Amino acid sequence: MLVNTRRVRIEWGDCDPAGIIFYPRYFEFFDASTSALIERALGMTKQEYLKAYDFAGHPLVNVHCRFLLPTRFGDDVMIESMVTEFHRSSFDVRHRLSKNATLAVEGFETRVWVRGDGARGQMKAVPVPQEVIDRLSKS
Repeated sequence: MLVNTRRVRIEWGDCDPAGIIFYPRYFEFFDASTSALIERALGMTKQEYLKAYDFAGHPLVNVHCRFLLPTRFGDDVMIESMVTEFHRSSFDVRHRLSKNATLAVEGFETRVWVRGDGARGQMKAVPVPQEVIDRLSKS
């Protein structure tokens, strides 16, 4: 599977008064990392791939994390993201956030590929296009 890696610096605004990252920020990092992974696989920005595949996005339907090591203001961390499994209209993503080459947080997401129904203002799950699966499955 394709792995995307991105570097993130923990900023002052990411932290609580003790200088330790406020845990919901990890979920924001992982959300951006999922989009970065798909952008890399498809060779286009999120705005471009939303149009190219005529869909409304890949909303989160399940998420959980394991917190192993705290990160603090000023830390530079690396986030590795990859799709671990595809289903008909959903896919699972694993994120590994490392600090000084040591796993600090492991995040798991399930996302659904959806198309918008403008007439009703709703979204409907649709199959993940085979081309997307193929590109995210490359090593």
